[in-house]
Amino acid sequence: MENKKGSKDGQTPKVADVDAALDYLNRETATVMTEINEKALVRKLDLTIVPLMWACYNLQYLDKTLINYANVMGLQEDTGITGNQFSLLATLFYVTYLAFEFPTGYLMQRLPTAKYLGANVIFWGLMVTLNSAAKNWAALATLRALLGCFEAAVAPALILVTSMWYKRSEQPARVGFWYVGTGTGTIIGALTSFGFQHYESDIFTPWQIMFLLFGLVTIAVGVLTVIFLPDSPMSSRLTREEKIWAIERLRENQTGIENKHFKLYQVRDCFTDPQTWLIALITITSNIPNGAVSSYQATIIKGFGYTSKETALLSIPSGVVSCTAVISAGLCGAKFDARGPIIIIILLIGGILGGSLLAFSSPTDKGALLAGNYLTNVIGASLPLIYSYSAANYAGHTKKVTMNATVLISFCLGNIIGPLTFRDADKPRYLPAKIVIVASTAVSLVTTAVLMAYYRWENRRRDKVHGGIAHRENSEFFDLTDRENKEFRYRW
Repeated sequence: MENKKGSKDGQTPKVADVDAALDYLNRETATVMTEINEKALVRKLDLTIVPLMWACYNLQYLDKTLINYANVMGLQEDTGITGNQFSLLATLFYVTYLAFEFPTGYLMQRLPTAKYLGANVIFWGLMVTLNSAAKNWAALATLRALLGCFEAAVAPALILVTSMWYKRSEQPARVGFWYVGTGTGTIIGALTSFGFQHYESDIFTPWQIMFLLFGLVTIAVGVLTVIFLPDSPMSSRLTREEKIWAIERLRENQTGIENKHFKLYQVRDCFTDPQTWLIALITITSNIPNGAVSSYQATIIKGFGYTSKETALLSIPSGVVSCTAVISAGLCGAKFDARGPIIIIILLIGGILGGSLLAFSSPTDKGALLAGNYLTNVIGASLPLIYSYSAANYAGHTKKVTMNATVLISFCLGNIIGPLTFRDADKPRYLPAKIVIVASTAVSLVTTAVLMAYYRWENRRRDKVHGGIAHRENSEFFDLTDRENKEFRYRW
């Protein structure tokens, strides 16, 4: 009897169907890896791969939020756009970001992953650079839309790269290390904004210089990514032994490394999987606050009664809080190999406590308002753990790519809704938008608890039904989905 992978049940699938890692191992002689070898290899990966991933994500966050700083530096006045048009700029980015997720996921599977990522970094850097020449709404809107198209590749590519190189227990920390770029991006953006507000020229405005500088830096990082970030362990600059070790140590993940064959049945498997819809809902509801905070951070602080320069400096602690939360969450996730419980703690601190302080404190209590504003930056630390869910609990390359796109589409939906809650009619307090932060976080928190319960129930069911199943040699690299592989167990 033929199964969906074109092989006989219980036998090895066709060569075209298996993971590229298995094909590589079949052509090489196995070598013994000691604990010392593995630690040295992981250290080497951490020093060569993680910094590039951080640089890409740091610039991705910084470049899309530069408009936030430019707004308090005179962007609206210089280009003649209204407050509602500015809100649409924030939304427009996520609309095209969303639209390109599935196409970019397909291309990422068919093309060399790191090269595709690097090319997109170069192109979005070009869009940021051209913002320095934008004079009106039409130019800003066009560049913002194109920025979303190219930035759509970064998060799914980095999730895929992380799953190619690290064990499931190692992934939360590594995702946290590159996702901390959101916090460092906030700090760099705030300091740069403050510095450029002291710049005066009859030729260029401060915000134009800022766009030009970071656009050129992004292009340079894109070139470095193309040159130095490996597409997979098999095509990396590692030694032959290190390549084999890098592959062999990921057997326990049971999620594979790479397969260039697009499999439609795995797409269906993804969208009929209950965890997909639960993770999507968590992502949407936790990113409604993120969309509001990332696009309106400076505007919210300025609304407390501070000047533009004071606002830039007061935005720096937001980045520090974000960095601290992301690194702490990633390290705790790696130490306890847990995601859901940490997400719940993050949402309680950032969304419930921070959002409540922001929404319900007295308008004259600047201390409480600032504290609430800073704490809302903790919410973003839940996203790398959601990315880690996608990396750890989805097997089958096409299914992984599809889920990565789904997570990022959900991320976009939350970030589209978030800025729309900030209306000109609600200035300067934006109370309805702040109440939405609390409400959406509560929904995300409850859904996370449901997802954890589902994983525990499904693992117990598999232990009961498939507990005595015999292991199939090399099945870790058969490109089976997590639901096809009866040995697979979910991390919660």
